[in-house]
Amino acid sequence: MVGTNLKAETMKLMDERASKEAEMDVIIQRLCQPGGPGLSGNLVDSEGFPRTDIDIPTVRADRRWLSELRNDHKIMTEKIDQNIQVLHSARLASTPSSVKDSDDTVDVGVQGSAVNIGSSSSPGNYIATAATSAAMDVDVVFSRPFAVIDEITEASPAAEDGLQLGDQVVRFGNVQSGENLLQRLAAEVQSNQGCAVSMTVMRQGAVTNVLVTPRVWQGRSLLGCNFRIL
Repeated sequence: MVGTNLKAETMKLMDERASKEAEMDVIIQRLCQPGGPGLSGNLVDSEGFPRTDIDIPTVRADRRWLSELRNDHKIMTEKIDQNIQVLHSARLASTPSSVKDSDDTVDVGVQGSAVNIGSSSSPGNYIATAATSAAMDVDVVFSRPFAVIDEITEASPAAEDGLQLGDQVVRFGNVQSGENLLQRLAAEVQSNQGCAVSMTVMRQGAVTNVLVTPRVWQGRSLLGCNFRIL
C-alpha cells in the first residue's frame, strides 16, 4: 500500500518543480525577446567586440541561473519519476483504469510535416503521470502515449533539450488526451515559442519528464523533431 507521505512528497515536489518552470519561463522570455541574445546567441558583434545593445553581465547571469534551474529541475523530475513508478505499481496491483480514445482523425501540418492522428483500438501499456493541479486527486492518472519521436535533427532544440528517438509522448504541455489532439499539439508548440514546456514521455519502459523549449533556430520548425502518431 502506498503511504500517504509518498503522495504528499510527490505533490510537494511537483509544486516546487512548477515553481522552477515558472522561473525558467521568465528568464527564457527575457533572453528571447526581440533583439535579445537568446539562450545561446553570441555576445559579441561581427567584428568580435562586445555587443552594445545588450547588458552582457545580466545575460551571463541569466544563462548561468537558467542552467542551475534546469539542473534542479532534472533532479526533481528524477525523484518524481521514481515516486510515480511506485504509485503506478500500487495502482496496477489494485484496480487499473482505462482511458477513452478520441474517435477523430485529422491531418494537420505540425512542425513542417503532415501527421495523422486517430483512435487506436489496440491495447497498450498504461503509464502513469501525477496530477499537476492541487484540485486533482493525488493518485496517479493513467494515459496512453499518443505519439512517438521518430526523427530528431542534430543541434535542434529537441536534441539540445534532451528528447531521444523512440520517446513515446504521453503529455506535451497541456496536451494529453481528448479530442482534436493534433491541432492542440500544434497550437501548444506555437503558443509556447521561447517558453519551457514540460513533456512526459515513455522511454525504455520508464516514465520520464523532459523540459523542452520551442524556439527559432537555423533549421526548420520550432523543435526540429517529428511526432509520428501511434
